[in-house]
Amino acid sequence: MEASAGLVAGSHNRNELVVIHGHEEPKPLKNLNGQVCEICGDEIGHTVDGELFVACNECGFPVCRPCYEYERREGSQLCPQCKTRYKRLKGSPRVEGDDDEEGIDDIEHEFNYDEQNKNTTIVEAMLHGKMSYGRGTEDEDNAQYPPVIAGGRSRPVSGEIPISNHAYGEQLMASSLHKRVHPYPSSSDFGSARWDDRKEMGWKEGMDDWKMQQGNWGPEHEDSDDPAIIDEARQPLSRKVPIASSKINPYRMVIVTRLIVLAIFLRYRILNPVHDAIGLWLTSIICEIWFAFSWILDQFPKWFPIDRETYLDRLSLRNEREGEPNMLAPVDIFVSTVDPMKEPPLVTANTVLSILAMDYPVDKISCYISDDGASMCTFEALSETAEFARKWVPFCKKFSIEPRAPEMYFSEKVDYLKDKVQPTFVKERRAMKREYEEFKVRINAMVAKATKVPSGGWIMQDGTPWPGNNTKDHPGMIQVFLGHSGGHDVEGHELPRLVYVSREKRPGFQHHKKAGAMNALVRVSGVLTNAPFMLNLDCDHYINNSKAVREAMCFLMDPQVGKKVCYVQFPQRFDGIDRHDRYANRNTVFFDINMKGLDGIQGPVYVGTGCVFRRQALYGYEPPKGPKRPKMVSCDCCPCFGRRKKLPKYSKHGVKGAADIQGFDDDKELIKSQMNFEKKFGQSPIFVTSTLMTEGGVPPSSSPAALLKEAIHVISCGYEDKTEWGTELGWIYGSITEDILTGFKMHCRGWRSIYCMPKRAAFKGSAPINLSDRLNQVLRWALGSVEIFFSRHSPVWYGYKEGKLKWLERFAYINTTVYPFTSLPLLAYCTLPAICLLTGKFIMPEISTFASLFFIALFLSIFATGILELRWSGVSIEEWWRNEQFWVIGGVSAHLFAVIQGLLKILAGIDTNFTVTSKASDDEEFGELYAFKWTTLLIPPTTILVINLVGVVAGISDAINNGYQSWGPLFGKLFFAFWVIVHLYPFLKGLMGRQNRTPTIVVIWSVLLASIFSLLWVRIDPFILKTKGPDTKQCGINC
Repeated sequence: MEASAGLVAGSHNRNELVVIHGHEEPKPLKNLNGQVCEICGDEIGHTVDGELFVACNECGFPVCRPCYEYERREGSQLCPQCKTRYKRLKGSPRVEGDDDEEGIDDIEHEFNYDEQNKNTTIVEAMLHGKMSYGRGTEDEDNAQYPPVIAGGRSRPVSGEIPISNHAYGEQLMASSLHKRVHPYPSSSDFGSARWDDRKEMGWKEGMDDWKMQQGNWGPEHEDSDDPAIIDEARQPLSRKVPIASSKINPYRMVIVTRLIVLAIFLRYRILNPVHDAIGLWLTSIICEIWFAFSWILDQFPKWFPIDRETYLDRLSLRNEREGEPNMLAPVDIFVSTVDPMKEPPLVTANTVLSILAMDYPVDKISCYISDDGASMCTFEALSETAEFARKWVPFCKKFSIEPRAPEMYFSEKVDYLKDKVQPTFVKERRAMKREYEEFKVRINAMVAKATKVPSGGWIMQDGTPWPGNNTKDHPGMIQVFLGHSGGHDVEGHELPRLVYVSREKRPGFQHHKKAGAMNALVRVSGVLTNAPFMLNLDCDHYINNSKAVREAMCFLMDPQVGKKVCYVQFPQRFDGIDRHDRYANRNTVFFDINMKGLDGIQGPVYVGTGCVFRRQALYGYEPPKGPKRPKMVSCDCCPCFGRRKKLPKYSKHGVKGAADIQGFDDDKELIKSQMNFEKKFGQSPIFVTSTLMTEGGVPPSSSPAALLKEAIHVISCGYEDKTEWGTELGWIYGSITEDILTGFKMHCRGWRSIYCMPKRAAFKGSAPINLSDRLNQVLRWALGSVEIFFSRHSPVWYGYKEGKLKWLERFAYINTTVYPFTSLPLLAYCTLPAICLLTGKFIMPEISTFASLFFIALFLSIFATGILELRWSGVSIEEWWRNEQFWVIGGVSAHLFAVIQGLLKILAGIDTNFTVTSKASDDEEFGELYAFKWTTLLIPPTTILVINLVGVVAGISDAINNGYQSWGPLFGKLFFAFWVIVHLYPFLKGLMGRQNRTPTIVVIWSVLLASIFSLLWVRIDPFILKTKGPDTKQCGINC
């Protein structure tokens, strides 16, 4: 893969392909003809070839040969203009630092042009990736595209494409009317020094060296390894760690006990109605039955919780042996972003930098950035990020720093000198921090500039209009920022690939939001690199543990269990959340309890980010089947317990006729299979071929131009028409929570997933910490669940045919789709205490001492379940309580609106959006926590709070007026009301804010609704039975 080949924009449907080059500020390249040396003033002179002497191939700064030699021998060895280290040119003596040219000196051979001319074509082919191209000829047969995907070192597994077509390189050299005068130097693999070195060594040694460079296999070594190390490498890469029986067995016993007590409690409640408040009683019974059903769906998938351990040392021993090529599997990493105003480019840049610096072989990493908003701001920020990565990546790897996102690293309040022994660390860290601050200023300047869009749209630096000026009507765009040619850091080491992708968008096409963008990345990466595994990250989720991908490979590359694993899901962890986590943003109960339970069944659900996929699983393939036990075959002579052996049937045409028919059928099946693949994956032969390569890699015969053209093709807006993308392949469409559907489809095919929780969190992101943003986030998740429930992929009725989804796993998926509907009974149940206090009625009759034991047992079982759950999971009681509180807060607000909005969208076709209006917030730490944003989601919980507070006041006042005997029944009602108020307490704090200020509109609406409801209730009093008969006050008869 080569960088600096230009921004490629095109549309397959419109048969357009344009290459744009002036988006970056090039280093000034001066015309050297007739110039003098800028240092001494002498003429520059010529080389032995008669060409003008060029000291620096990067910028062409005019320097004569004596000054060049002096600078290399006595000076800093850097070009005075671009600060690039001078490379050793032909005929120049060797100096300190020329480590890449070990071996015999080639001064006596450097004028032997005959031998060097043999490789001219190869060198030219390697050089053309560094040229600057304009528009080519109009002839379609001769039109060439820049080879953005190419490399001198080629290995099919890593997905890098060799340039083997010499004619292709010659055409590019001949047609380059707009090339630079002085191209960059070629890859060292084909340099003359390497070629001379190989001539001097023996044939066998030369072949071993060639094999090593190709990455196919290494030289043959004698088996001198330590047997203990070999035995260690053969051990499993991971293992299950079951929860201790002393913790899990009491937990299961309490669950069973609670189920029995719950059944007895519901039986008692149903058989003992409250006749003077039948409406209240019936409402409470319906709510309690639904709560019991919801609890069963949530509780029983946690029956088999497990932990897991990984062994990174064994992974390294098995795949990274010294003297042999690295056998770790390549990984394509996807980062998606849309709007730079809502998703700051600096946040995305930190995520990208953490990816490029992670602890994994650089030639195995390819990072793809999906810009679904086609923003020039994002594009330019990514270009700056690629330049900064040349300094940041070697710094991270040299000092093994964690985390490798610079914003988080420099803002950590820890002792950064701990475990650091290099004497230069402090100096280099200070310099790197300054570099990062300058980088931040440049990114912030881009964002500030992007806030005011010019009337004529954005213009690139070469005067070309930005192709994405119309975000809803633009061609597909691909730009390789870092690749094998040009993708090196300041120390000369190779950097991972970095590719910018913006899929084509046209009016009249359905683009499917994030799911469509992810599917476009799957296809682009399949054409360009085709790694067998893919890591999906949100733009605000950086890599906090540089070994995270290695952790995943311990499962995916394990020969015992890896073949049937579709993805490895990591827990989500967040930065910037207040210590008390008021609104349960960390979601610890879900990630540390529910997901562990699912890992013991068929695997955790996919949660949208921090997940390493197997590419074949996303392509809709089923997991490999294990060897089946042979069925017992009986003979014909005795009635054995088995099936009879069937004899082969012969055709009357004989063997020859059967062979002819078989050959015809094979051809027919081949044609039919090809048509099926195109119908399934789309009309791209290169991409269809890549889907059949289970170990990854791209076809070695593919030229870079063909790959580029095909990459533009597969991101065209009409590519998915009449295919299975979004229905059976890739990210599944039909819900804004596409993650749940995608994982569900894989589990239905028989795949299993793995939950990986390394000691150091693998990924960290940002979460909305103020109340309004948090509720709107929960609203989006709940709405997606409602959409799934009413879709054809609903786990309630989908996936029974093949029977590959385990029942407890199905319970968990059903729970993820029906939990928003719990908001309806929860809203009613939270209103009941206020009604009881205002009317003097209650949902239960007076109970006996024996019946009270049912209530005591139920409450004890609830508390015991929670305590034992915390005991085996390690979750703190504060986190558990925050989760319980937000379950009520979200249930009576966001979940309720999600159900209403989902029903309106599905049944009536009305798409309703609940928008958020921001108010100013404080600039200090956690200031966003106290920021208040008005949203309609706040009205229901506020109303419930006011009604219950009014009910408590009314109930206590009534008890004071009626005397001592009325206090006994009041305690049950007050307990019920305080249960609601305590659960809504964080919501109340969020309303009040730091200065106890609440928007007037919230107070007005809530007080108005609560007052009207209370007055109407007292006037109508529907739950009190009306007795018919004469009025005793009027007739005077004492009945």
